Amino acid sequence: MRPVSDSDEALLDRPIWSALTTSQKHLAEGGPRALRYPVDMTPFADMADMSAASFAALRDLLSGTQVAALFTPEPVDMPSGFKVVLAETGEQMIGSPADSPLRDAEIVTLGAADVPAMMALTELTKPGPFAPRTHELGTFLGIRAGGELVAMTGERMKPGMFVEMTAVCVHPDYRGRGYAQALLAAVARRIEARGEIPFLHVFSSNTSAIALYQRQGMRIRRRLYVTVLMKQG
Repeated sequence: MRPVSDSDEALLDRPIWSALTTSQKHLAEGGPRALRYPVDMTPFADMADMSAASFAALRDLLSGTQVAALFTPEPVDMPSGFKVVLAETGEQMIGSPADSPLRDAEIVTLGAADVPAMMALTELTKPGPFAPRTHELGTFLGIRAGGELVAMTGERMKPGMFVEMTAVCVHPDYRGRGYAQALLAAVARRIEARGEIPFLHVFSSNTSAIALYQRQGMRIRRRLYVTVLMKQG
């Protein structure tokens, strides 16, 4: 993995804002105080700062029951006009997962035709938000068994030289076969081949996943606050 300076890594302190102002700025909706991805890709959003003006700009981006999911280095001190849907912490992990070859399965590239199967798998396994256009954020790889998609992993946020690995999910009937490890490694190799650096997020409570990623050679970089908001009133 290429050397990373402290200033480079600082982009990861606010990964959503960094992504929407660097590598994925062409996807950004909003203005100088608040930005979000298209809602049919992901509910991720962030603000330039935690000022009242920035919260007002974020509120203006939301309509109806739409939510904004924020990843921030400090807890969100939310003003009136919002309701908290979720407030958790997550571990941000960085590094190059070790290769993990498979003997009994083939890794395939997923595309638009696979969206219904991808949506069904994420609905079953709950790896985090996955929308009809999430697959457009980067390469997604999967494993099929009996014609059914049973495991997948892909790319999502791209702050600067970093690429987030996401949607790590395996059908309950196919766990314990090394599919998640193999897919993570395969996605990471693709990221590194472009000269970029893989990272991921995992809820702090998901200790088994954290242990898996650490065994694969990733390290916890820092803890972030995951806050999902919606408009109130």
